[in-house]
Amino acid sequence: MTTTRKSDGANTALSPARAAANLKVLRTQIDKLDLQILKLINERAGLAADIGRVKTDHGTEVFSPAREEEVLKNIQDAHEKGKGPLDFETVRAVFRELMSGSRALQKVLKVAYLGPEYSYSYLAAVERFGQKVDLIKVGNIAAVFEDVNRGQVDYGVVPLENSTDGRVADTLDMFLRLPQIKIAAEIRLRIHHCLMANCEQQEIRRVYSKEQALSQCRNWLSKNAPHAQLVTVSSTTVAAETAQQERGAAAVASRQAAAKYGLRILFENIEDSPYNETRFAVISLQKERQAKSGNDKTAVMFRIPHQPGSLVEALDIFKQNKINLTWIESFPAKVAKPEYVFFVDFEGHAEDPKVSRALKALQEHCEEVNVLGSFPMAMASG
Repeated sequence: MTTTRKSDGANTALSPARAAANLKVLRTQIDKLDLQILKLINERAGLAADIGRVKTDHGTEVFSPAREEEVLKNIQDAHEKGKGPLDFETVRAVFRELMSGSRALQKVLKVAYLGPEYSYSYLAAVERFGQKVDLIKVGNIAAVFEDVNRGQVDYGVVPLENSTDGRVADTLDMFLRLPQIKIAAEIRLRIHHCLMANCEQQEIRRVYSKEQALSQCRNWLSKNAPHAQLVTVSSTTVAAETAQQERGAAAVASRQAAAKYGLRILFENIEDSPYNETRFAVISLQKERQAKSGNDKTAVMFRIPHQPGSLVEALDIFKQNKINLTWIESFPAKVAKPEYVFFVDFEGHAEDPKVSRALKALQEHCEEVNVLGSFPMAMASG
């Protein structure tokens, strides 16, 4: 029953005719606002097209991570001050697609990702670039790097680390093999897993998913599907497709994968950690250094002399320059001796004076240094 509130606080039912009249007034207001929004969107797109022409004249890259992060940060600050009814993820998605469409007026970017569709790498690519790009799925991480290196795509999206199992070894290995590939941006995607099937929970005999996804849900699965066999497959999307076709099968995958393959979501958010997150790198054959955003990271890989104290001395360079490290990983070097390459990223841009000093000192100390790029710190999303 439709009600309205009197001045004395009592509820009184509206007549059907009055309720219909109120709805008509509200919908008319929405229609007017829609036309205003459309007008502003097109005005914004026209300005984006003008920017594209300036970029073309000066040979500047279409994709500008620093500027896009600045836009989203401005919108987030305004949204938090305004305290509107929409959550910021909804607002962010609207502006992401607006920027994606505006970028496409300049150039439709080709972006390679670790497929298939509706994998988390796919979702990360959409989160960063929106829908108005040419998304190209490939079979493995190495293929993403190779497509970028051959110039077959403009950018690639690869997983770098996740909060449960740490580094993604295949990605670090490819940075060693193709040191000319740089990091243009990062994506922080919150990973929410669902258990999906076309049978009841007690009928599940096998649970399919990618190894990392099963690992991120291992405690939940041991309590809620103790008799089911856990089967690893190449991706969460393949898991969902298998669960659609096989009796007594379930999958751990994303909500989007469940919708794609017509599976029922039995349980949501089954990841063991509420802070479950994967960080992705946007890679490219970077022709120019990314502009400073004021909230940046720089990623470096370096190889040190194989002698006592070398690593401590290298890390002390960051301490002396008051630079905060945000990530460090070791990885076997591609040399005959049993040496390691270290991957680090840290706060600051390569053009910042203290970062510039630290990089110079690092190059003097190390046998090899490769600056993988400076890029804006991404907000976690998803």
